[in-house]
Amino acid sequence: MDMYELTPKQTVKELDKYVISQDKAKRAVAIALRNRWRRQNVSEELRDEILPNNIILIGPTGVGKTEISRRLANLVNAPFIKIEASKFTEVGYVGRDVESIIRELVSLSINQVRDELTGEVEDEARERAEEKVLDLLLPPLKRQRKTNLSLEEQKLERKKFDEETAKHERNRSKFRKMLQSGSLDNREIEMKLDDLPEPRIEVFSGMGMDSFDINMGEILAGFMPGHSSGGKRKKMKVSEALDYLFYNESKKLVDMSDVKEIAITRVEENGIVFLDEIDKIAGEKSQHGPDVSREGVQRDLLPIIEGTNVPTKYGMIDTTHILFIASGAFHVSKPSDLIPELQGRFPIRVELKSLTEEDFAKILTLPKNALIKQYTEMLKTEGVDVRFTLGAIKEISNFAALANTKMEDIGARRLHTVLSILLEDYLYELPDNKTENIKITKELVTKKLAKIITDEDLTKYIL
Repeated sequence: MDMYELTPKQTVKELDKYVISQDKAKRAVAIALRNRWRRQNVSEELRDEILPNNIILIGPTGVGKTEISRRLANLVNAPFIKIEASKFTEVGYVGRDVESIIRELVSLSINQVRDELTGEVEDEARERAEEKVLDLLLPPLKRQRKTNLSLEEQKLERKKFDEETAKHERNRSKFRKMLQSGSLDNREIEMKLDDLPEPRIEVFSGMGMDSFDINMGEILAGFMPGHSSGGKRKKMKVSEALDYLFYNESKKLVDMSDVKEIAITRVEENGIVFLDEIDKIAGEKSQHGPDVSREGVQRDLLPIIEGTNVPTKYGMIDTTHILFIASGAFHVSKPSDLIPELQGRFPIRVELKSLTEEDFAKILTLPKNALIKQYTEMLKTEGVDVRFTLGAIKEISNFAALANTKMEDIGARRLHTVLSILLEDYLYELPDNKTENIKITKELVTKKLAKIITDEDLTKYIL
């Protein structure tokens, strides 16, 4: 969906399909999204002066902070990255360079745009791949021109070639139908490998390798065996050849300069960075050691949030209009513990409420990706029809809320634990146990969960 088509109310309505409650947070992100459209429609001289209203979402874990941001990005097909702020330290210490956030965001955008453009040329690329495989199965006819032929002999020779060509086209048409139906998938053919995909090598290091933004696979590719095939021939199944040729033809049809241009524009105009656990870097001293200050991490993050140019292998990226959404539980610290400059860059603050028993019941049933729907569909793959009664759903919600009260409040994540314990026997015994129907009742839920929830010792280990 295009961000330009969405009003704030429509955005909230779409978010309601996946996130229960948290109306204030949904309104805040919906307004921030619409403000992007508004900014792009003001006069050009004022456009660059309008900065995004970055948001801090405050609330316990599992209440929907990340889900709201992720669904927002998916909704408008915007480049999105989730980063834990606690993974960063001041440059020079073990940790990550904050500019790597933008580099990773650009790489994600490049892949996203490339996949989209590949999808647009998919039919043509597949057609080209099929034609090349048909050329291998039925090589094109070549007319050998003979010299010193009489006019009559030339006519006969031309007529014979035309007949052979027509027969060849009929056979090619038959093979094309067989190829498209999959009946030739297991036949082996020998083909020339013109362009092997470049090997990708990931280099991991404890100290800031990502700051160099170097693809070691590209550097070492020329030294790798098989990179330059030099006309090497290989036998493979028709299905494998089709996939290989489709990949190569797609690469030829997609212009990477267009990909880079679109991807960079998307990052600069529509990019969303979700900074999780920002409360972990609030305050003066870090848990990572006495010499590394949390304030230092905040100051490292400040330039990219304020707006700066970050060098990447795809070009310079201006971060001025990227939307930053930060989140944190703020149990120990509070937003005012952040340095004033960083606070000023997050003018919108929204507190998300803890989830209630009623919220849990809705989470189990209403969203498109509701947990009960997920388990119902998974068990359906075993040929089993599972049904939850309303009493069972209410009891599951009750136990989840009770567990959050007795222990750490982990929000909706508690439902995963409760349901996995409730359905453990079924998930283990199927498909050996040939059951066709399962009915989850309130009594069954009570029987399975009551002892665990009420036993203080068990809850420490199980829930």
